[in-house]
Amino acid sequence: MSYGVNLAGLFREVADVVDQIAKGAQPAELPIVQSSRFYLAINLKSVAALGITLPLALSARADEVIE
Repeated sequence: MSYGVNLAGLFREVADVVDQIAKGAQPAELPIVQSSRFYLAINLKSVAALGITLPLALSARADEVIE
């Protein structure tokens, strides 16, 4: 199971910051923004090998389920 930042979303957020700087904003005055888009991937073969019972709600919520 992997939970991390969605890179495509992160690049969009970085593009917004670059746009603000290009329009004249001072980098020191821009707020620090935490990513709002995350990515969850679950490998079912690893789950089975570990003997873990995965709740159906968790697998339904995952962005990617690897069989």
